[in-house]
Amino acid sequence: MLPIQLQEKSKGWPAVLAVTLGIFSLMTSELLPVGLLTPVSEALGVSTGTAGLMVTVPGLIAGLSAPLLTVRAAALDRRLMLAGLVALMAVANLVCAVAPGFAIVLAARIAIGVSVGGFWAIAGGLAARLVPPQQAGAATAVIFGGVSTASVLGVPAGTLIGEAAGWRGGFATVAGLGLVALAGLLLLVPRLPAQKTIGFADLPALLRTNPGVRIGLIITVLLITGHFAAYTFVRPLLHDLAGLDDSLISALLMTYGLAGIAGNFVAGHQVSKRLRGTLLLISATLAAATALFALTVAGPLMGIILLVVWGLAYGGVSVTLQTWMLRAAPDMTESASSLFVAAFNLSIAFGALVGGLTADGIATAGVLWVACGLALAAILTVAVRDKQTA
Repeated sequence: MLPIQLQEKSKGWPAVLAVTLGIFSLMTSELLPVGLLTPVSEALGVSTGTAGLMVTVPGLIAGLSAPLLTVRAAALDRRLMLAGLVALMAVANLVCAVAPGFAIVLAARIAIGVSVGGFWAIAGGLAARLVPPQQAGAATAVIFGGVSTASVLGVPAGTLIGEAAGWRGGFATVAGLGLVALAGLLLLVPRLPAQKTIGFADLPALLRTNPGVRIGLIITVLLITGHFAAYTFVRPLLHDLAGLDDSLISALLMTYGLAGIAGNFVAGHQVSKRLRGTLLLISATLAAATALFALTVAGPLMGIILLVVWGLAYGGVSVTLQTWMLRAAPDMTESASSLFVAAFNLSIAFGALVGGLTADGIATAGVLWVACGLALAAILTVAVRDKQTA
């Protein structure tokens, strides 16, 4: 009879795929309102900027819950913890689907934030426990591919469903996806008892002593805040600036998503050899695409081209930043991942908030200049760092 550890490793790749589906469903849930912003705001009688709180709130909660759950739930079996968090997400989306008013939607989005933060922080370090050591790198890339894929494909897919079945149908569908992910986790993932735990003191200590981690977090905040300041309002941007009909938006967001998947694969191939150069190229492309989008009044064709370029560049962001953090702290990957997840999700929240204030207070096109400026700041941050830090 095979030893227990070997038995668990032998079914590792199905378990990896189950975890990937879980993180995909969670990130899709977090970002779904981006594609449903206009219909939700119209149906529930709130402004576009206020509707953007559906992205701000879970991002904020996810950022806070990532380190808290990683530390406080350190003794729990990881399989049961992941399953519980996905189940919470599914229920919260069902609540959104039947909510009579915007306040109920926001309350449910808080629960989604808890699910996202806790699941992502834990899932990042599971690959080495699910597959043989020589396959751990590939398994980690697959798991974090769920983040990238949801960021660029989950939103347009949800938008398509929302347009076909209404915005409530979009939330209900993601709830169903969460239930499928829950079944996969329970059936395919072996027991994962807690191993090495971290304390709250480990997190500030890592920040104090590791300049690579600090730089990585700064770049994360700049790029993710800028992206979501603009991307949260991509639907009105495509309609108002590019003059594209609402009936085309879902198909265009799907095109954006496909470009992002391509960008994820390209960046994933390049980061092992040229991490710093890949990050500089991504930042420069994001800055150029958003600036040109704000300046261009030539019509729909240029808007579509720039949207595809934007998607191609952003598709490589998650895998590149995650690689940076793991290289910066190879002996403290759980602590580094916890800080990265917190920074990433807080930046989603802050970006959506800044974008909402800009869209409501200045003009919708102003969110593109916010994105451009922060991408340029990221370039400067990468350019002046010590090359040996990464």
